[in-house]
Amino acid sequence: MSGARSSPGRAEIVGRNETMAKKQGRSLAALGYTKPQTYEELRAVLSAGTVHFPKRLRQVAIFLWQHPSDVALGTIVQVAEQAGVQPSTLVRFAQIFGYAGFSDLQGLFKDHVKASWPEGRARDGQERAAAEPNANLHFLNGMVGASQASLGRIDDGFDVESFEKMVDLLASADLIYVIGSKRAFPVTTYLSLTLSQQGVRNVLVDNVGSTALDQVGCIGERDAVLAVSFSPYNSITPDLVAVAHERKAGIVTITDSTFSPLVELSDTWLEVVESDFAGFRSLAASLAVGMALVHGVVARRTGD
Repeated sequence: MSGARSSPGRAEIVGRNETMAKKQGRSLAALGYTKPQTYEELRAVLSAGTVHFPKRLRQVAIFLWQHPSDVALGTIVQVAEQAGVQPSTLVRFAQIFGYAGFSDLQGLFKDHVKASWPEGRARDGQERAAAEPNANLHFLNGMVGASQASLGRIDDGFDVESFEKMVDLLASADLIYVIGSKRAFPVTTYLSLTLSQQGVRNVLVDNVGSTALDQVGCIGERDAVLAVSFSPYNSITPDLVAVAHERKAGIVTITDSTFSPLVELSDTWLEVVESDFAGFRSLAASLAVGMALVHGVVARRTGD
């Protein structure tokens, strides 16, 4: 009996939520903003920093930024569940930008994903995984697809200018502090190891014994920070980078959206978005970009 009204009940709830959002939402279009006509225009508005969201709408913005294919292909209920919000929050977010509702906003993502080869390849990998009877191979195929999609995004819109600026700043530093925690820690650990192997002086801020603040205690303006951070941005990394910023050290960051708290603290930053499968995110793209940075720093210092 409990499952009999599943689909109609959701439809009714979504309808009521859209009505409520229409009454409550304030449209940016009414405040003089132009409604974004493409996915790229929407990203430009979000990255400009002129729109400040409360907590839940910020959560939606981060999810939309990082997962365009999921937004394009999912229902409002599915997208809301993945973003960790209510469907009404998605509707309110859409109406802030002048759209009639979520489906109107979703059209931008559908148009974008149609031409997105990496996203399509990820979907193919997930479909292959779903068809695989062996549970281990199912997961393996899914992670391979996610890694391919992550790497493919680098070709799709890599910021070469920011990358070169990062190389210049790190290559000119007396000492490089490599900072990242939780999911970013495997990336920073490997970058620190590789820098050391190439003869580049660096400090891996590993927070062993809760000593992270002490580890950055001697940082100065002739030093640099290479920070790596991913959403939900709830680690100690922003606090450590803030210390370096106060002491005028150079700061470069690898992160996954313009909403990262590290962006405002950084001299320059690169966006690297990792795809996930079954709740597990790839680190393939982050490692690839990080290794390219190490290679660039070594080449710049040796004059190659």
